[in-house]
Amino acid sequence: MRAAVLVNAYIRSAGMIRQAERIKEELQERDVDTQIVKNGTFLCSIRENEVTYPENFDFIVYLDKDKYLPRMLERGGLRLFNRAEAVELCDDKMLTYIALAGGGVNLPQTLPAPLCYYADARLPAGYVEEIGRRLGYPLVVKKSFGSWGMDVRLVSDEKELSAVAEEFRMVPHLYQKRVGVSGEDYRVLVVGGKAIACMKRKNDNDFRSNIEAGGKGSRAELSEKFLAAAERCAQILGLDYCGVDLLDEKGEPYVCEVNSNALFNEAERVTGVNVAGLYAEYMVKNVIHARKGG
Repeated sequence: MRAAVLVNAYIRSAGMIRQAERIKEELQERDVDTQIVKNGTFLCSIRENEVTYPENFDFIVYLDKDKYLPRMLERGGLRLFNRAEAVELCDDKMLTYIALAGGGVNLPQTLPAPLCYYADARLPAGYVEEIGRRLGYPLVVKKSFGSWGMDVRLVSDEKELSAVAEEFRMVPHLYQKRVGVSGEDYRVLVVGGKAIACMKRKNDNDFRSNIEAGGKGSRAELSEKFLAAAERCAQILGLDYCGVDLLDEKGEPYVCEVNSNALFNEAERVTGVNVAGLYAEYMVKNVIHARKGG
C-alpha cells in the first residue's frame, strides 16, 4: 500500500511537523510506503470538465484544513483520514456545536455572532447588553476559526465585551457561557470511535489550557462519563481520529472543542500511549477491510 500524509504548504509548527513524521514512521512499520506531501503543488484541479487527482496513493492522512482539496480527493475515490466533511465541521467551531447539539453531550450555552459586511457599521443597539444578560460574566468570545487557543478571549464585564465585539465584528465568531475551571481541561484522543489516551491540561498563567499557550500536560484517568462524551463527539462528527477537549463543570463533562487533527506529541509523552501507532493500525485495517468489500 501507498499513503500520503498531507500537510499544509506553509507548515512551520515543530509539533505539526513531528506529528506528520510520527504517523509516517508508524505506517512504514506496517509496510505502507508513506511520504509526507505539502498541499502546495496543485494535487487536484478541474480540467476538461472533470476533477483530476493523484492516482498513486491508496489513502491519505489529511492533516490540513483546506476545505477544497479533500473534497476533490474524495471525488477521485481516495479514502481520507479524516474525511472532508468531518474536517470542515471541526474547523468551524460554530458548525461543531450545531452538529453536536441534541446529540447527547453537554455544550456551553452559545450565541453565534451575526456576520457584519461593512467596516463602517456599528454594533446593533442593545447587542452587548443582551449577550451579557444571557450568558453572564465572565464569558468567553471565540473566533469561529483558529487553533491552539488563538483568538479566544475571556471578558469580565460589558466594557471588555464591547471592545472585543468591535474587534471581531468583521469575522465569524461566537459568545459562550464560561464553564469549568479556568486554565484546566481534559484532552481525550479518540481513534476509530474509542478513547485511547487522556491528558489533563493545566495552565497556571492563562485561562486557556492549550499546550501551545503555555499549558502543561499530565496523564489523566477519566470516568466512563467523560470517555463516553468524547466518543460520542467522534461518532456524531464522523471522525476517524480526533482530540476532544472537555471541561469539568461540577463533575459533568462539557465539550469545549473537537479537533480533527489534534496534536498528540504531548499526549504520547505523558501517557506513554503510542497514539500514532494505534491510528496507523486503524487506518491500515480500515483500508484492507474496504478492499475486501466489507
